[in-house]
Amino acid sequence: MRISDIQRCEVRPGRLVEWTFSPATITAASALPADPRPPAYIQESHVRTARSVRADGLFVPTWLGTAFDLPGRADLDALEQALRHWTVRHETLRSGFRWAGDELRRFTLPEQDVSLHREVIGDFTDANALVRYMQDRFDVAADALGWPNHIYAAVVRDDATSVYAVFDHTNVDAYSLQRIPEEIHELYTAGVTGRPIAGAAVGSYVDFCEQERANADGIDDTHAIVARWRAFISRCDGRLPQFPVDLGLRPGTALPAQKLMCEPLLDADGAAAFEKRCRPHGGSLVGLLAATSLIVHELGGHPYYRTVVPFHTRLKPAWSDSVGWYVGGAPIEVPAARDFDGALTAVRAELRANRALARIPLARVLRLLGADFRPTSPDLYSIVSYVDARPTPGSARWTERKAYGLIRVSYGDQVCVWVNRLHEGLWLACRYPDTDVAYKNVRRYVEGLRDLISSVSARDDLRVAEPALS
Repeated sequence: MRISDIQRCEVRPGRLVEWTFSPATITAASALPADPRPPAYIQESHVRTARSVRADGLFVPTWLGTAFDLPGRADLDALEQALRHWTVRHETLRSGFRWAGDELRRFTLPEQDVSLHREVIGDFTDANALVRYMQDRFDVAADALGWPNHIYAAVVRDDATSVYAVFDHTNVDAYSLQRIPEEIHELYTAGVTGRPIAGAAVGSYVDFCEQERANADGIDDTHAIVARWRAFISRCDGRLPQFPVDLGLRPGTALPAQKLMCEPLLDADGAAAFEKRCRPHGGSLVGLLAATSLIVHELGGHPYYRTVVPFHTRLKPAWSDSVGWYVGGAPIEVPAARDFDGALTAVRAELRANRALARIPLARVLRLLGADFRPTSPDLYSIVSYVDARPTPGSARWTERKAYGLIRVSYGDQVCVWVNRLHEGLWLACRYPDTDVAYKNVRRYVEGLRDLISSVSARDDLRVAEPALS
Protein backbone atom coordinates (compact mmCIF):
# COMPACT_ATOMS: atom_id res chain seq x y z
CA MET A 1 0.00 0.00 0.00
CA ARG A 2 0.99 3.62 -0.36
CA ILE A 3 2.28 4.77 3.02
CA SER A 4 0.81 8.06 4.11
CA ASP A 5 -0.43 10.02 7.07
CA ILE A 6 -4.11 10.59 7.71
CA GLN A 7 -3.91 14.06 6.15
CA ARG A 8 -3.11 12.58 2.72
CA CYS A 9 -5.17 9.39 2.46
CA GLU A 10 -8.19 10.81 0.61
CA VAL A 11 -10.41 11.41 3.65
CA ARG A 12 -13.89 12.45 2.49
CA PRO A 13 -16.80 13.79 4.56
CA GLY A 14 -19.60 11.54 5.78
CA ARG A 15 -21.11 9.97 8.88
CA LEU A 16 -18.43 8.79 11.30
CA VAL A 17 -18.97 5.54 13.21
CA GLU A 18 -16.52 3.98 15.69
CA TRP A 19 -16.01 0.55 17.21
CA THR A 20 -14.03 -0.15 20.35
CA PHE A 21 -14.07 -3.01 22.84
CA SER A 22 -17.32 -3.05 24.76
CA PRO A 23 -17.54 -2.20 28.49
CA ALA A 24 -18.23 -5.89 29.16
CA THR A 25 -15.02 -6.87 27.37
CA ILE A 26 -12.98 -4.32 29.31
CA THR A 27 -14.50 -5.54 32.58
CA ALA A 28 -13.65 -9.13 31.68
CA ALA A 29 -10.08 -8.12 30.91
CA SER A 30 -9.66 -6.36 34.26
CA ALA A 31 -10.34 -9.64 36.07
CA LEU A 32 -7.97 -11.77 34.01
CA PRO A 33 -4.95 -13.45 35.62
CA ALA A 34 -1.53 -12.91 34.11
CA ASP A 35 -0.78 -14.79 30.90
CA PRO A 36 2.56 -16.59 31.42
CA ARG A 37 3.59 -15.81 27.85
CA PRO A 38 5.82 -12.71 28.08
CA PRO A 39 5.89 -9.72 25.75
CA ALA A 40 8.31 -9.85 22.87
CA TYR A 41 11.45 -7.84 23.47
CA ILE A 42 10.41 -5.43 20.72
CA GLN A 43 7.02 -4.94 22.40
CA GLU A 44 8.55 -4.33 25.80
CA SER A 45 11.11 -1.93 24.34
CA HIS A 46 8.35 0.02 22.60
CA VAL A 47 6.23 0.33 25.74
CA ARG A 48 9.20 1.27 27.91
CA THR A 49 10.29 3.87 25.37
CA ALA A 50 6.79 5.37 25.35
CA ARG A 51 6.82 5.51 29.14
CA SER A 52 10.28 7.10 29.20
CA VAL A 53 9.36 9.78 26.66
CA ARG A 54 6.08 10.43 28.50
CA ALA A 55 8.02 10.84 31.74
CA ASP A 56 10.05 13.54 29.99
CA GLY A 57 6.80 15.44 29.55
CA LEU A 58 6.00 14.70 25.91
CA PHE A 59 3.06 12.71 24.53
CA VAL A 60 4.31 11.06 21.32
CA PRO A 61 1.61 9.14 19.43
CA THR A 62 3.11 6.25 17.46
CA TRP A 63 0.10 4.37 16.07
CA LEU A 64 -0.09 2.61 12.72
CA GLY A 65 -3.17 1.90 10.67
CA THR A 66 -4.80 1.24 7.37
CA ALA A 67 -7.57 2.93 5.40
CA PHE A 68 -9.61 1.43 2.57
CA ASP A 69 -13.06 1.63 0.97
CA LEU A 70 -15.99 -0.72 0.92
CA PRO A 71 -18.50 -0.22 -1.91
CA GLY A 72 -21.61 1.87 -1.26
CA ARG A 73 -23.28 2.61 2.06
CA ALA A 74 -22.02 -0.21 4.26
CA ASP A 75 -24.26 -2.56 6.22
CA LEU A 76 -22.95 -1.64 9.68
CA ASP A 77 -24.13 -4.87 11.29
CA ALA A 78 -22.22 -6.92 8.71
CA LEU A 79 -19.19 -4.68 9.08
CA GLU A 80 -19.25 -5.02 12.84
CA GLN A 81 -19.47 -8.80 12.51
CA ALA A 82 -16.49 -8.76 10.12
CA LEU A 83 -14.42 -6.58 12.46
CA ARG A 84 -15.16 -8.77 15.47
CA HIS A 85 -14.38 -11.99 13.59
CA TRP A 86 -11.10 -10.55 12.34
CA THR A 87 -10.18 -9.32 15.83
CA VAL A 88 -10.66 -12.66 17.55
CA ARG A 89 -8.78 -14.44 14.74
CA HIS A 90 -5.57 -12.63 15.76
CA GLU A 91 -4.75 -13.27 19.40
CA THR A 92 -2.50 -10.26 19.89
CA LEU A 93 -5.51 -7.95 19.41
CA ARG A 94 -7.18 -9.37 22.51
CA SER A 95 -3.98 -9.34 24.54
CA GLY A 96 -2.49 -6.48 26.51
CA PHE A 97 0.00 -5.58 29.24
CA ARG A 98 -0.06 -4.34 32.81
CA TRP A 99 2.77 -3.14 35.00
CA ALA A 100 3.62 -5.14 38.10
CA GLY A 101 6.26 -2.92 39.64
CA ASP A 102 8.79 -2.55 36.83
CA GLU A 103 7.74 -5.80 35.15
CA LEU A 104 5.44 -5.85 32.13
CA ARG A 105 2.96 -8.72 32.35
CA ARG A 106 0.59 -9.94 29.67
CA PHE A 107 -3.11 -10.75 29.90
CA THR A 108 -5.17 -12.33 27.11
CA LEU A 109 -8.92 -12.45 26.62
CA PRO A 110 -10.59 -15.67 25.46
CA GLU A 111 -12.46 -15.30 22.17
CA GLN A 112 -15.90 -15.57 23.74
CA ASP A 113 -15.30 -12.51 25.91
CA VAL A 114 -14.64 -10.19 22.96
CA SER A 115 -17.45 -7.91 21.82
CA LEU A 116 -17.44 -4.53 20.13
CA HIS A 117 -19.25 -1.33 21.06
CA ARG A 118 -20.53 0.78 18.17
CA GLU A 119 -21.02 4.52 18.46
CA VAL A 120 -22.26 6.96 15.83
CA ILE A 121 -20.11 10.07 16.30
CA GLY A 122 -21.94 12.27 13.85
CA ASP A 123 -22.00 13.77 10.37
CA PHE A 124 -18.97 15.68 9.10
CA THR A 125 -19.30 17.99 6.12
CA ASP A 126 -15.72 19.26 6.18
CA ALA A 127 -12.88 16.83 5.42
CA ASN A 128 -10.31 18.82 7.39
CA ALA A 129 -12.47 18.80 10.51
CA LEU A 130 -12.94 15.05 10.11
CA VAL A 131 -9.19 14.51 9.79
CA ARG A 132 -8.52 16.55 12.91
CA TYR A 133 -11.13 14.64 14.89
CA MET A 134 -9.91 11.22 13.79
CA GLN A 135 -6.25 11.95 14.48
CA ASP A 136 -7.03 13.22 17.98
CA ARG A 137 -9.29 10.24 18.63
CA PHE A 138 -6.77 7.70 17.36
CA ASP A 139 -4.02 9.29 19.47
CA VAL A 140 -6.01 8.45 22.61
CA ALA A 141 -7.58 5.15 21.54
CA ALA A 142 -4.33 3.58 20.22
CA ASP A 143 -1.97 4.79 22.94
CA ALA A 144 1.02 2.56 23.66
CA LEU A 145 0.51 3.01 27.41
CA GLY A 146 -3.22 2.28 27.40
CA TRP A 147 -5.52 -0.66 26.78
CA PRO A 148 -7.51 -1.30 24.67
CA ASN A 149 -5.06 0.18 22.20
CA HIS A 150 -6.77 -0.18 18.86
CA ILE A 151 -9.91 1.26 17.27
CA TYR A 152 -11.99 0.82 14.12
CA ALA A 153 -13.89 3.59 12.37
CA ALA A 154 -15.99 4.00 9.24
CA VAL A 155 -17.02 7.09 7.33
CA VAL A 156 -20.30 6.17 5.67
CA ARG A 157 -21.43 7.75 2.41
CA ASP A 158 -23.77 6.70 -0.38
CA ASP A 159 -20.99 6.04 -2.91
CA ALA A 160 -18.51 4.28 -0.59
CA THR A 161 -17.68 3.62 3.04
CA SER A 162 -14.13 4.32 4.17
CA VAL A 163 -12.86 1.99 6.89
CA TYR A 164 -10.02 2.89 9.26
CA ALA A 165 -8.27 0.34 11.47
CA VAL A 166 -5.69 1.82 13.85
CA PHE A 167 -3.39 0.06 16.33
CA ASP A 168 -0.58 0.67 18.74
CA HIS A 169 2.62 -0.63 17.14
CA THR A 170 2.87 -3.50 19.67
CA ASN A 171 0.13 -5.26 17.71
CA VAL A 172 1.09 -4.81 14.07
CA ASP A 173 3.83 -4.38 11.50
CA ALA A 174 3.59 -3.19 7.89
CA TYR A 175 2.92 -6.69 6.58
CA SER A 176 0.01 -7.06 9.02
CA LEU A 177 -1.52 -3.80 7.80
CA GLN A 178 -1.22 -4.79 4.15
CA ARG A 179 -3.40 -7.85 4.64
CA ILE A 180 -6.26 -6.07 6.40
CA PRO A 181 -8.19 -4.60 3.43
CA GLU A 182 -8.62 -7.93 1.66
CA GLU A 183 -9.41 -9.87 4.83
CA ILE A 184 -12.05 -7.40 5.99
CA HIS A 185 -13.51 -7.25 2.49
CA GLU A 186 -13.85 -11.03 2.44
CA LEU A 187 -15.43 -11.19 5.88
CA TYR A 188 -17.78 -8.29 5.13
CA THR A 189 -18.86 -9.79 1.80
CA ALA A 190 -19.54 -13.12 3.49
CA GLY A 191 -21.71 -11.33 6.04
CA VAL A 192 -23.84 -9.39 3.56
CA THR A 193 -24.31 -12.37 1.22
CA GLY A 194 -24.87 -14.98 3.91
CA ARG A 195 -21.93 -17.11 2.82
CA PRO A 196 -20.03 -19.11 5.43
CA ILE A 197 -16.90 -17.41 6.68
CA ALA A 198 -13.88 -19.11 5.15
CA GLY A 199 -10.27 -19.04 6.23
CA ALA A 200 -7.97 -21.34 8.12
CA ALA A 201 -6.72 -20.62 11.63
CA VAL A 202 -3.62 -18.43 11.80
CA GLY A 203 -0.64 -18.63 14.08
CA SER A 204 -0.68 -16.57 17.25
CA TYR A 205 1.79 -13.72 17.62
CA VAL A 206 1.50 -14.21 21.39
CA ASP A 207 2.88 -17.73 20.96
CA PHE A 208 5.63 -16.35 18.73
CA CYS A 209 6.58 -13.83 21.42
CA GLU A 210 7.05 -16.63 23.93
CA GLN A 211 9.18 -18.71 21.56
CA GLU A 212 11.31 -15.79 20.36
CA ARG A 213 11.93 -14.55 23.89
CA ALA A 214 12.92 -18.02 25.12
CA ASN A 215 15.39 -18.26 22.26
CA ALA A 216 16.78 -14.78 22.95
CA ASP A 217 17.11 -15.50 26.66
CA GLY A 218 19.22 -18.52 25.79
CA ILE A 219 22.21 -16.37 24.81
CA ASP A 220 24.54 -14.39 27.06
CA ASP A 221 27.05 -11.60 26.60
CA THR A 222 29.66 -14.01 25.24
CA HIS A 223 27.54 -14.91 22.21
CA ALA A 224 29.00 -14.06 18.79
CA ILE A 225 25.93 -11.99 17.84
CA VAL A 226 26.38 -9.81 20.92
CA ALA A 227 30.06 -9.37 20.13
CA ARG A 228 29.28 -8.25 16.58
CA TRP A 229 26.72 -5.72 17.79
CA ARG A 230 29.20 -4.48 20.42
CA ALA A 231 31.81 -3.83 17.74
CA PHE A 232 29.29 -2.16 15.43
CA ILE A 233 27.98 0.20 18.11
CA SER A 234 31.53 1.03 19.11
CA ARG A 235 32.25 2.12 15.52
CA CYS A 236 29.11 4.30 15.74
CA ASP A 237 30.69 6.19 18.66
CA GLY A 238 28.75 4.18 21.21
CA ARG A 239 25.32 4.91 19.73
CA LEU A 240 22.90 3.28 17.37
CA PRO A 241 23.33 4.74 13.88
CA GLN A 242 21.66 7.92 12.74
CA PHE A 243 21.03 9.05 9.19
CA PRO A 244 24.45 10.42 8.22
CA VAL A 245 23.44 13.88 7.00
CA ASP A 246 23.01 17.17 8.83
CA LEU A 247 19.48 17.44 10.23
CA GLY A 248 19.88 20.82 11.87
CA LEU A 249 19.52 19.39 15.40
CA ARG A 250 21.40 20.62 18.46
CA PRO A 251 22.33 18.18 21.27
CA GLY A 252 20.31 18.54 24.43
CA THR A 253 17.35 20.31 22.83
CA ALA A 254 13.74 19.16 22.97
CA LEU A 255 12.58 16.32 20.74
CA PRO A 256 11.60 17.99 17.45
CA ALA A 257 8.32 17.68 15.64
CA GLN A 258 8.42 15.63 12.44
CA LYS A 259 7.17 15.96 8.90
CA LEU A 260 6.32 13.35 6.29
CA MET A 261 7.45 13.26 2.68
CA CYS A 262 5.62 10.72 0.50
CA GLU A 263 5.68 10.39 -3.27
CA PRO A 264 6.28 7.97 -6.15
CA LEU A 265 9.87 7.11 -7.03
CA LEU A 266 9.52 5.02 -10.21
CA ASP A 267 6.63 3.81 -12.36
CA ALA A 268 6.01 0.09 -12.90
CA ASP A 269 8.41 -0.18 -15.85
CA GLY A 270 11.12 1.71 -14.00
CA ALA A 271 10.68 -0.47 -10.90
CA ALA A 272 10.95 -3.62 -13.02
CA ALA A 273 14.10 -2.32 -14.72
CA PHE A 274 15.67 -1.44 -11.36
CA GLU A 275 14.89 -4.90 -9.99
CA LYS A 276 16.42 -6.50 -13.09
CA ARG A 277 19.55 -4.39 -12.66
CA CYS A 278 19.92 -5.37 -8.99
CA ARG A 279 18.77 -9.00 -9.13
CA PRO A 280 22.26 -10.51 -9.65
CA HIS A 281 23.28 -8.83 -6.39
CA GLY A 282 20.19 -9.75 -4.39
CA GLY A 283 17.40 -7.49 -5.62
CA SER A 284 15.89 -4.08 -5.03
CA LEU A 285 16.62 -3.89 -1.28
CA VAL A 286 20.33 -4.23 -2.02
CA GLY A 287 20.00 -1.62 -4.75
CA LEU A 288 18.21 0.89 -2.52
CA LEU A 289 20.79 0.54 0.24
CA ALA A 290 23.61 0.80 -2.29
CA ALA A 291 22.09 3.94 -3.79
CA THR A 292 21.55 5.40 -0.34
CA SER A 293 25.17 4.78 0.62
CA LEU A 294 26.37 6.69 -2.44
CA ILE A 295 24.02 9.62 -1.92
CA VAL A 296 24.60 10.11 1.81
CA HIS A 297 28.34 9.93 1.23
CA GLU A 298 27.97 12.77 -1.27
CA LEU A 299 25.77 14.73 1.16
CA GLY A 300 27.62 14.11 4.40
CA GLY A 301 31.09 13.01 3.43
CA HIS A 302 31.24 10.11 5.88
CA PRO A 303 33.55 7.26 4.87
CA TYR A 304 30.98 4.62 5.90
CA TYR A 305 27.20 4.31 5.69
CA ARG A 306 26.09 2.52 8.84
CA THR A 307 22.47 1.57 9.41
CA VAL A 308 20.19 -1.09 10.85
CA VAL A 309 18.19 -2.90 8.17
CA PRO A 310 14.74 -4.18 9.19
CA PHE A 311 13.86 -7.77 8.28
CA HIS A 312 10.71 -9.75 8.99
CA THR A 313 11.00 -12.67 11.40
CA ARG A 314 8.11 -14.73 10.00
CA LEU A 315 10.42 -17.67 9.56
CA LYS A 316 7.78 -20.40 9.88
CA PRO A 317 4.63 -20.88 7.75
CA ALA A 318 2.50 -20.60 10.90
CA TRP A 319 3.31 -16.90 11.12
CA SER A 320 2.81 -15.96 7.45
CA ASP A 321 -0.81 -14.81 7.86
CA SER A 322 -0.55 -13.70 11.47
CA VAL A 323 -1.02 -10.17 12.73
CA GLY A 324 1.87 -9.03 14.93
CA TRP A 325 5.16 -7.14 15.05
CA TYR A 326 7.47 -9.64 13.34
CA VAL A 327 10.51 -7.43 12.78
CA GLY A 328 14.19 -7.67 13.66
CA GLY A 329 17.18 -5.57 12.66
CA ALA A 330 20.59 -6.34 11.18
CA PRO A 331 23.50 -3.87 11.24
CA ILE A 332 25.43 -3.11 8.07
CA GLU A 333 28.50 -0.98 7.45
CA VAL A 334 29.07 0.04 3.83
CA PRO A 335 32.32 1.79 2.88
CA ALA A 336 32.15 4.64 0.40
CA ALA A 337 32.22 3.12 -3.08
CA ARG A 338 33.38 4.59 -6.38
CA ASP A 339 30.28 3.52 -8.29
CA PHE A 340 26.97 1.70 -8.02
CA ASP A 341 28.46 -1.71 -8.81
CA GLY A 342 30.95 -1.32 -5.98
CA ALA A 343 28.20 -0.27 -3.60
CA LEU A 344 26.02 -3.24 -4.64
CA THR A 345 28.87 -5.64 -3.95
CA ALA A 346 29.54 -4.12 -0.53
CA VAL A 347 25.88 -4.09 0.54
CA ARG A 348 25.33 -7.65 -0.60
CA ALA A 349 28.34 -8.84 1.37
CA GLU A 350 27.16 -7.02 4.52
CA LEU A 351 23.63 -8.40 4.29
CA ARG A 352 24.90 -11.93 3.72
CA ALA A 353 27.22 -11.66 6.72
CA ASN A 354 24.79 -9.98 9.11
CA ARG A 355 21.19 -10.81 8.22
CA ALA A 356 21.06 -13.64 10.75
CA LEU A 357 21.65 -11.10 13.51
CA ALA A 358 18.03 -9.92 13.04
CA ARG A 359 16.82 -13.15 14.64
CA ILE A 360 17.94 -11.97 18.08
CA PRO A 361 15.95 -8.92 19.25
CA LEU A 362 18.09 -5.81 19.49
CA ALA A 363 16.53 -4.97 22.87
CA ARG A 364 17.95 -8.23 24.23
CA VAL A 365 21.37 -7.44 22.78
CA LEU A 366 21.40 -3.97 24.33
CA ARG A 367 20.45 -5.42 27.69
CA LEU A 368 23.37 -7.86 27.46
CA LEU A 369 25.73 -5.09 26.41
CA GLY A 370 24.82 -3.27 29.59
CA ALA A 371 24.85 0.05 27.76
CA ASP A 372 22.70 2.91 28.95
CA PHE A 373 20.34 3.35 26.03
CA ARG A 374 17.66 5.25 27.89
CA PRO A 375 15.41 6.18 24.96
CA THR A 376 14.51 9.80 24.40
CA SER A 377 12.86 9.27 21.01
CA PRO A 378 10.39 6.66 19.73
CA ASP A 379 12.82 5.79 16.93
CA LEU A 380 16.00 4.28 18.33
CA TYR A 381 17.79 4.55 14.99
CA SER A 382 17.25 5.58 11.38
CA ILE A 383 16.17 3.03 8.78
CA VAL A 384 15.75 2.47 5.07
CA SER A 385 13.12 -0.25 4.61
CA TYR A 386 12.02 -2.01 1.42
CA VAL A 387 8.97 -4.24 0.90
CA ASP A 388 7.65 -5.79 -2.29
CA ALA A 389 3.94 -5.63 -1.50
CA ARG A 390 2.66 -7.00 -4.80
CA PRO A 391 2.22 -10.63 -3.61
CA THR A 392 -0.14 -9.49 -0.82
CA PRO A 393 -3.71 -10.73 -1.43
CA GLY A 394 -5.85 -7.93 -2.84
CA SER A 395 -2.91 -5.67 -3.70
CA ALA A 396 -4.02 -5.28 -7.33
CA ARG A 397 -7.17 -3.55 -6.03
CA TRP A 398 -5.52 -1.17 -3.56
CA THR A 399 -5.74 1.85 -5.85
CA GLU A 400 -9.37 1.14 -6.71
CA ARG A 401 -10.18 0.69 -3.01
CA LYS A 402 -8.19 3.76 -1.95
CA ALA A 403 -6.10 1.59 0.38
CA TYR A 404 -3.35 3.26 2.40
CA GLY A 405 -0.96 2.29 5.15
CA LEU A 406 -1.07 5.02 7.79
CA ILE A 407 1.71 6.22 10.07
CA ARG A 408 1.37 8.82 12.79
CA VAL A 409 3.83 11.66 12.32
CA SER A 410 4.44 13.41 15.64
CA TYR A 411 7.91 13.83 17.21
CA GLY A 412 11.31 12.30 16.63
CA ASP A 413 14.94 12.99 15.78
CA GLN A 414 15.60 10.23 13.26
CA VAL A 415 15.04 9.75 9.53
CA CYS A 416 12.93 6.72 8.64
CA VAL A 417 12.49 5.78 4.98
CA TRP A 418 10.03 3.21 3.67
CA VAL A 419 9.98 2.13 0.02
CA ASN A 420 7.18 -0.15 -1.13
CA ARG A 421 6.99 -1.82 -4.51
CA LEU A 422 3.40 -1.65 -5.71
CA HIS A 423 1.84 -2.73 -8.98
CA GLU A 424 2.12 0.88 -10.18
CA GLY A 425 5.79 1.23 -9.21
CA LEU A 426 7.96 2.28 -6.25
CA TRP A 427 6.40 4.48 -3.55
CA LEU A 428 8.50 6.29 -0.94
CA ALA A 429 7.54 7.67 2.45
CA CYS A 430 10.03 9.41 4.72
CA ARG A 431 9.57 10.74 8.23
CA TYR A 432 12.14 13.36 9.26
CA PRO A 433 12.70 16.12 11.85
CA ASP A 434 10.90 19.35 11.04
CA THR A 435 13.87 21.65 10.57
CA ASP A 436 14.84 23.66 7.49
CA VAL A 437 18.18 21.85 7.30
CA ALA A 438 16.57 18.40 7.56
CA TYR A 439 14.00 19.24 4.89
CA LYS A 440 16.71 20.49 2.53
CA ASN A 441 18.93 17.43 2.97
CA VAL A 442 16.11 14.87 2.94
CA ARG A 443 14.74 16.53 -0.21
CA ARG A 444 18.19 16.26 -1.79
CA TYR A 445 18.39 12.62 -0.69
CA VAL A 446 15.02 11.71 -2.21
CA GLU A 447 15.73 13.51 -5.48
CA GLY A 448 19.18 11.96 -5.64
CA LEU A 449 17.71 8.52 -4.95
CA ARG A 450 15.15 8.92 -7.74
CA ASP A 451 17.79 10.12 -10.21
CA LEU A 452 20.24 7.39 -9.33
CA ILE A 453 17.90 4.40 -9.37
CA SER A 454 16.40 5.65 -12.64
CA SER A 455 19.80 6.05 -14.25
CA VAL A 456 21.31 2.74 -13.16
CA SER A 457 18.39 0.79 -14.59
CA ALA A 458 18.42 2.69 -17.89
CA ARG A 459 21.57 1.02 -19.27
CA ASP A 460 22.70 -2.53 -18.62
CA ASP A 461 26.39 -1.72 -18.95
CA LEU A 462 26.32 1.48 -16.90
CA ARG A 463 29.31 2.57 -14.86
CA VAL A 464 27.55 4.92 -12.47
CA ALA A 465 28.40 8.60 -12.40
CA GLU A 466 27.87 10.66 -9.26
CA PRO A 467 24.14 11.21 -8.62
CA ALA A 468 22.61 14.62 -9.27
CA LEU A 469 21.91 16.23 -5.92
CA SER A 470 21.00 19.80 -6.75
